[in-house]
Amino acid sequence: MAPAAPPPPATPSPEHTGSALELLVHGVGGATPQEMLGDPRTVRVTGDTTAAVYRRTEDAHGEKHPERYGNEPVAEAYCWSGLTSGNGSRALWLLLLPFMVVNLAHWMRPTATGRTRAVRLYGVLVRLVALSLTVLLTAAACEVALDLLAWQCAGADACAERRSWLGFLSERQDGWWSQP
Repeated sequence: MAPAAPPPPATPSPEHTGSALELLVHGVGGATPQEMLGDPRTVRVTGDTTAAVYRRTEDAHGEKHPERYGNEPVAEAYCWSGLTSGNGSRALWLLLLPFMVVNLAHWMRPTATGRTRAVRLYGVLVRLVALSLTVLLTAAACEVALDLLAWQCAGADACAERRSWLGFLSERQDGWWSQP
């Protein structure tokens, strides 16, 4: 009896050509990059005074010399405390957070060579979630505007008299509120 044929070789994994990255993100306390990296000498890699990514000075060009790190990751600190400090309107960027997460979900999908159907299905589902988030945010803004203007303001004679542009809704001008 002939020996069984060996199984076909598995698809080789891509060769690792650079050092790994360790991203440190502070909590709501707002730690400094020096505290997070444990080194007083830091340099800003990208960003601005509001939010930025920092590295230790000796790691500033770590991706150009991966042999220096071996299996150790290059540490980066993301400092975002400037996004929430200041007046209350600065925190309105959080309204865009769901859109950012959906965008990240699309771009962070793993590569799937040979599985084009699964990749297309994933793309369609992510776009459907993004569309539903857009419709949800638009509908919520319209609902708030309708509640504040049509129901609360136009329903009261004093408010409708001060705002002539709400006349088509007011009871005095045979508007929407005068209908049964």
